[in-house]
Amino acid sequence: MGQVVVLEVAGLLGDVVEDLDRAIKLALAEGPRGVVCDLSAVLEGAGADAVDLLASAGRHVRDWPGIPVAVACPDPLVRAALTAHPLGVHLVVTESVLEGLAAVRSTPIPDVEHLRLAPRPSSSRASQDFIARILRSWGLGPLIPSASLVVSELVSNSMIHAGTEIDLQVAWNLGALHLTVRDQGPCLKRQRYSELDLHGRGLSIVADLARALGALPTADGGKVVWAVLDAARPRPQKGPRRSRLPIAAH
Repeated sequence: MGQVVVLEVAGLLGDVVEDLDRAIKLALAEGPRGVVCDLSAVLEGAGADAVDLLASAGRHVRDWPGIPVAVACPDPLVRAALTAHPLGVHLVVTESVLEGLAAVRSTPIPDVEHLRLAPRPSSSRASQDFIARILRSWGLGPLIPSASLVVSELVSNSMIHAGTEIDLQVAWNLGALHLTVRDQGPCLKRQRYSELDLHGRGLSIVADLARALGALPTADGGKVVWAVLDAARPRPQKGPRRSRLPIAAH
């Protein structure tokens, strides 16, 4: 609905919440405007464990900045439990789907740029040049060395293990730089950043530079490997800098 994915859920929350979490990850991998989970057909009386698992979907928003996830639920007890949960605070909790859609669409739209790369050695250098050009245009020049290194490692990893065309995306929003590399290589079940098969010292390098790192499966059987770096815009200097050199007395 207007680039917002709506996931309709029915039945007992405890029976479907794990499938819902996987569906949220599949939706996020496609880079939508947002995701709304419609719980209007869910039966009342959800257990605390099910609500906790639903609230844990907030980790996707925490680690994947720029794409909001809303939970539309008519049950006031579930809404209260979600808003009180440490991870639930990252979710947009509303009573109706229309409210959820409105809240998602009102969030700031991130700056996004894309690049398609072939699986060849020159792609690593091309990805670094692309990142450097984009970050300069966004006023994020100081971030170029670390972002270029992260992108180079992710692209090289994709070429080695997937060997397919690579879709590189860079997005900037809410003080975070989001780097994603999508290919047609399989995403392992329950794959996390600590299990990513980055070559050599790549994993430790990326993990040191990024505040979050992970992998998501895509609906077509491929995967998206992503990394998030802190990226606040530098404050512009006001006027010319004054010299601190002592002034000789006349």
